[in-house]
Amino acid sequence: MTPSLPHALLTAMPPELLQTWILPALLGLGLAAATGLRTFLPLLAVSAAARFDLFGLDLHEKVAWLEGTPALIALAAATLIELVADKVPILDHGLSALGTITRPAAAILAAGSVFVGVDPAVAAIAGLIIGLPTSLAFHTAQTGTRLASTATTGGLANPFVSAVEDVLAFATVLIALAAPILVPVVLILLLMAIWRMVRAARRRMAPPPPRA
Repeated sequence: MTPSLPHALLTAMPPELLQTWILPALLGLGLAAATGLRTFLPLLAVSAAARFDLFGLDLHEKVAWLEGTPALIALAAATLIELVADKVPILDHGLSALGTITRPAAAILAAGSVFVGVDPAVAAIAGLIIGLPTSLAFHTAQTGTRLASTATTGGLANPFVSAVEDVLAFATVLIALAAPILVPVVLILLLMAIWRMVRAARRRMAPPPPRA
């Protein structure tokens, strides 16, 4: 059987480059994209995966506290609160506004935490470069979807939209942890899904064509 192109590219790379930079960058990219939809879910997944040795995930020693029980409990509680509050009218818009600050910060932490074995300053810079723009891009796309939903349904469809975002965020994190090489494809599909939601909402907002 002929090896797939991604597999061939991976095997052709020096192992050190692959393990130290390429896979962490792809994993960080997926985690950062998910934070654009949910602040705490990706951090909870990272905490749980490192704590229970899932997906072979190791964290940088400077953020080893994420593996601790207090961090795991706090992130689980914060995730639950965010998921519930985002289904409540008015609260969801408040969370979105707050997310402009909290989600990029969470993305920087999540992305930087997976660069194991490099200088802490380098890991922090990598987290900043990968996490900040990616999280803001997906947060902006999510905000557009939510505003379109509010304009067309008066907010009635927002809980449904929020539930879809929950699934997309969770799926993105899971794929990033299990198969980082697939992250670019996943992010393209995720952006396409968000764009379709926005386009559908805009079609509902458009005035009906004049009668002949």
